[in-house]
Amino acid sequence: MPDSPQTPPAAAEIAALRAEIDALDDAMHDLLMRRSAVVARLAGSRAKGSGSPLRPGREAAVLRRLLARHGGPLARERIVRIWREIFMASTAIQGGFTVAAFAPSGQSEEASLAREHFGPITPMRVHPTAARALAAVSEGEASVAVLPVPAEGEAAEQAWWARLDTPRLQVVARLPFLSADDGEGALVVAPVPPDASGDDRTLVLFEAETRASRAGVSQTLAEAGLVVPSLLLARAGESTLALAEIEGFLSAEDARLAALPWARRTILGAYAAPVAGDAA
Repeated sequence: MPDSPQTPPAAAEIAALRAEIDALDDAMHDLLMRRSAVVARLAGSRAKGSGSPLRPGREAAVLRRLLARHGGPLARERIVRIWREIFMASTAIQGGFTVAAFAPSGQSEEASLAREHFGPITPMRVHPTAARALAAVSEGEASVAVLPVPAEGEAAEQAWWARLDTPRLQVVARLPFLSADDGEGALVVAPVPPDASGDDRTLVLFEAETRASRAGVSQTLAEAGLVVPSLLLARAGESTLALAEIEGFLSAEDARLAALPWARRTILGAYAAPVAGDAA
């Protein structure tokens, strides 16, 4: 008589594997509870102060470390999503956190990226304009604003980055962190300074001379020793606004910035450089 589809030895093996998974689930839960207890102690620590719990640079550094040691069949994207939820759970322990997203609709890319990054249960409100999303942060209605990555061809009068109220508000993160395309996504603006992750890019706004060309601005930046992965120009009356994404975590006192010929050199913030996603 042929064996049944699942013989007793096979059933016993499945039961043993499920028991092992249950034990691992308990161990993971124990570690999550221990981690939450440490976060709660951190939240109550006088050494930490009363500032925002948002630390996107540290989160990026943690994710890079985990991805560097990761192996096995679990996709890198899953690791990022699991730890993003852990980060947001820890943030919630340290205080309320809400998101203001500028998006044409609740299904737009910016709204989707905000939900994916900050978690589906983090309170989020979609706003019809970038100005309204930024106002929500300025007025204390939201912890962060999620805005589109600046694009070529924007008029300076309508570009949110040309009117950002720095240094009170600054760019602190770029979404998504795990990305196959470095040219799209969203930026996170918060009322806190960015924190370095170890591999960062700084957004700097320059006011160049009238009719400045892309080639001329690029050459000036390169001669100052600055590596610029992306650069866009926008005309503003008689001047040219240049928004440069510069490799490294720059400060206003950076000698390379001081060497530039333009009077206006405004750092809009910085963010962790995106990490390559899973291979297709």
